[in-house]
Amino acid sequence: MKKSGAEGPTLLEHVARARGETRAPLAERMRPERLEEVVGQGHLLKEGGLLRTAIENDRLPSLILWGPPGVGKTTLAQVIAHRTRRTFASLSAVLGGLAELRAIVAQAEEDRKYRGRGTLVFVDEIHRFNKAQQDAFLPHLEKGTLTLIGATTENPSFSVNAAILSRAKVLTLRALETRDIVALLERALGSAKAGFAPHRPFSPEALGRIAEAAEGDARRALNLLEATVELALLPAAAAPTEAEGASPEPGGPANAPLETSPNAQEPITEQTLEEWFSNEPNLGTRLNYDRSGDQHYGAASALIKSLRGSDPDAALYYFMRMLDGGEDPNFLSRRMIIFASEDVGNADPRALSVALDADAAFRRLGLPEGVYPLAHACLYLASCPKSGAVKAAIARVREVIEKTGSLPIPTKLQNAPTQLHRELGHGQGYKYPHDFPEGFVPGETYLPERLLGERFYEPTPHGLEKAIGERLERIFRTRATKT
Repeated sequence: MKKSGAEGPTLLEHVARARGETRAPLAERMRPERLEEVVGQGHLLKEGGLLRTAIENDRLPSLILWGPPGVGKTTLAQVIAHRTRRTFASLSAVLGGLAELRAIVAQAEEDRKYRGRGTLVFVDEIHRFNKAQQDAFLPHLEKGTLTLIGATTENPSFSVNAAILSRAKVLTLRALETRDIVALLERALGSAKAGFAPHRPFSPEALGRIAEAAEGDARRALNLLEATVELALLPAAAAPTEAEGASPEPGGPANAPLETSPNAQEPITEQTLEEWFSNEPNLGTRLNYDRSGDQHYGAASALIKSLRGSDPDAALYYFMRMLDGGEDPNFLSRRMIIFASEDVGNADPRALSVALDADAAFRRLGLPEGVYPLAHACLYLASCPKSGAVKAAIARVREVIEKTGSLPIPTKLQNAPTQLHRELGHGQGYKYPHDFPEGFVPGETYLPERLLGERFYEPTPHGLEKAIGERLERIFRTRATKT
């Protein structure tokens, strides 16, 4: 759903204006303080599990919590802060720096020396620290002055120094299931911590719609719920009017309380949400994609494997997911050109032409029309027969060259541009294939003598390559025949 253009305030802006107050978002107000309140991540927090046991016994090693936004990385850190008997310090990689780290270390050394207490330091968005900043933790981790809990949305293999990874356990947090988010929403609606005024009830379908729109992100789900509750409190006339954006009337209260809607007891349904958020981006789906991060590599891998596996539906799904997520179309085009030779090859030699033509068409058309030739190529490559023979042949040849070096080229194959070359025998004995009925010389060989009999290219029985393989077999069988 797209936000309308510059046509005045949106519904959410009316909500913010009508509230006229500043308070923590619902996601912060509802943040769990006890392990039992944490929703999702059952693979990590199950009874008797390693992480749960470590938290309950306050025996945590250094951890890197890796997962998408809103899945509980900071929440886990907060729960640990309430459970640990150690000093707990928090450091933001966005706002903090080495000076703040030095202060934390100084306090940690004092606590350890004079109070016998260790220190846990939580670093949010640790991937935003550069290498030098991350290295600053190493001596303190080595000495045991600090135990690190880092949170990141980026793949730690790419964003966290190897030295830190070797001293920490990486835990992967997953996007929350829809049922978990629904449970979280129901808890918020019934909790005094939410601070909601009396409001209209929600139908189960409406809560399910909010949970689905959140796409595994608890923070987003709670923000959507809060916005919906506030919209339900707006009187019907509070929607955009002729005087959109106008200041309160002279003498009127700047932050007048919201009046209750006349249909206060009517449930909020899925249809209600669609009507209210028809011009808002908040209830629409979003693509969690990063052109240079883990989503990029994961989606690219899924695309190639779907193409290779001859699944045009899956291939087009990942192709469009990447493109609509902001991927560079030239990257997608380049990958398909490579694929046409690496994974299709002579099973369908037309595949390379299709990929190249799609690339040329896209460069002429641009977006949005250019999506058609690229999608055309994607579907063709996924549907045509496959062969990895080109890639395998390259690998075999390189292996042999690495072992044997520059073997002498047979003299019959060498050029003879001068009298001296001819006297040395260059070109002597060469037979011209077009002088023979089938277009090849029966029994002739072309490899260096040491490699005679080697086979590098092994055609598959797929597509057009089957005919290529049959022809080559006829040629190879004649090599036992002397001409």
